[in-house]
Amino acid sequence: MSDSALTLSPIDSIPPAVPARKAKTFIQHAKLIGFLTLISRFFGLGREVVAGHYLGTALVGSAFTVAFVVPNLFRKLFGEGALSAAFIPLYSQAVKNDSTQQANDFAAAAVNLLCAMLVGLTVVGEAIIWGILIFSGDFRPDRVLTLKLTAIMLPYVLLICGGAFLSAILQVHHRFGPPAAAPIILNACHIIVLLTGARILSLNPHLSSDANVAKQTMLAYWLAFFVLVAGVMQVGVLLPSLRKTGFRFKFVPHFWTPAIKKMMVLSLPVAMGAGVLQLSVFLDKGIAMALMQGPDRSGRLVTRFEAFGHGVRFPMEEGAPRRLDLAQYMYQFPLGIFAIALATAIFPGLSADALDKDRKKFRDVLRHGIEASLWEGLPASVGLILVAEPAVRLLFQHGEIDAHQAELIARSTIVYAGAIWAFSLLQIINRAYYAIHDTLTPVVMAVVNIIINLIVEIPLLWWMGE
Repeated sequence: MSDSALTLSPIDSIPPAVPARKAKTFIQHAKLIGFLTLISRFFGLGREVVAGHYLGTALVGSAFTVAFVVPNLFRKLFGEGALSAAFIPLYSQAVKNDSTQQANDFAAAAVNLLCAMLVGLTVVGEAIIWGILIFSGDFRPDRVLTLKLTAIMLPYVLLICGGAFLSAILQVHHRFGPPAAAPIILNACHIIVLLTGARILSLNPHLSSDANVAKQTMLAYWLAFFVLVAGVMQVGVLLPSLRKTGFRFKFVPHFWTPAIKKMMVLSLPVAMGAGVLQLSVFLDKGIAMALMQGPDRSGRLVTRFEAFGHGVRFPMEEGAPRRLDLAQYMYQFPLGIFAIALATAIFPGLSADALDKDRKKFRDVLRHGIEASLWEGLPASVGLILVAEPAVRLLFQHGEIDAHQAELIARSTIVYAGAIWAFSLLQIINRAYYAIHDTLTPVVMAVVNIIINLIVEIPLLWWMGE
């Protein structure tokens, strides 16, 4: 192992409490991020309530949910995952040890590289999607709609990943406010489009679902287009703070510098780990879409499929992807407010202490972060388990979502809630590994995770459903 990793890996003694000034700094940043994330989550909750009311969980709601997973998958892989996890420690080092010009050149080269990768990814992705739509066979309507919505929202990958990467630049300069506030724009935009579009289309959720499908489909197309508009606005809100840090966008013709090479080497294991984790998320949505009941092209409900010459029932009811998405949002509400805010605030400090090879400060900050994460995560797990059913019924049981669907959402919410404390702790631990440039361990554990997940998950589908 390299010196940067070795000097921090052994545990020689239990350190005293965190220095007050150091702890206070990242805790204050975490409070700011948590407060802004709380506002964003309230807007997001409003978005999910309104979307559930008008789009429901059936064909259109599930198709939009799965389509929106794709850009978010790449956001976590590129914007908030591999590249930024490798970029923040190196950029922290450049800001601390190099000149302002050198640090800005490194950041600009990294942004150039990211944009080139994402543009290429978007072009290839669009070609694949439209190729499938043009040359595919007899697709069910829900799958055709999913592909079309994915094609509309795929350019959002460039906007949301670029925004997340620019947010990483701001975080190194301890400017956490604008990045935490940016998601509010997307949630507010969704709410406005849903309410305005439903009014323009005269969409009445109290009518039968069949009568609303055409209007819901049009509303989903509008919503997909305005996802791109919101992405432009999210990047725009970061620009004033970026200018204050001295960062400037510029084209770097030769961006394959030694620093960029080092970033890519460090990011590859992180990309594999993040890719495995996001593949797990995507597989969950894909399995739910593939194994749920749904209408064929004639509108008849399909409840069985052929496998090895035998008829097998679909284990999940129509709308499973959308219901799972709502349940995930319920557990991600406290996770985003507390755990992710804490991990985001602590990462630059961990990276700086790792750079200084100050083992004591590094371990003090890490231990304090773990303690804070558990103090927040354990009560959040217990609390959400206790209130899951009444909360889901209050928030979602209206419009297109009936009592049975609300019950299914509540069951999944309870299962997810039991692991909030573990998800919280994982945010801190992974960033500690990234800070000391050990990007391999999280990869190994992510691979173990997806293997166990699939082994356990697949057989349970025909017993527990979604």
